[in-house]
Amino acid sequence: MYAIVKAKDKQYRLEAGNILEAENLTVEKGKEITLTDVLLIGDGDKITVGQPVIKGASVLCEVLDNVQGKKGLAFKFRRRESYRKRRGFRQLLTRIKVKEITLPK
Repeated sequence: MYAIVKAKDKQYRLEAGNILEAENLTVEKGKEITLTDVLLIGDGDKITVGQPVIKGASVLCEVLDNVQGKKGLAFKFRRRESYRKRRGFRQLLTRIKVKEITLPK
């Protein structure tokens, strides 16, 4: 069984037992979080699609850690003008482990 969930304006495909790095969810390490914006649930051949979300469906996750992602570089350059700028940025991420996906009754 899998679910497609919306968290912080991004969509993620989750299965029970998977570990995911999502955008910063501002939850402490070791706590549990319930994601309720479930857009789609697939269970074998049966697919349930929400309009826009499935009422009563949720995904229970455990927060493993809050980390920083890989460094992304922005480089500006203008030829023949000795103009070069380099900036780095590291996105804050939350590493979560999916415990269970609950269906509506």
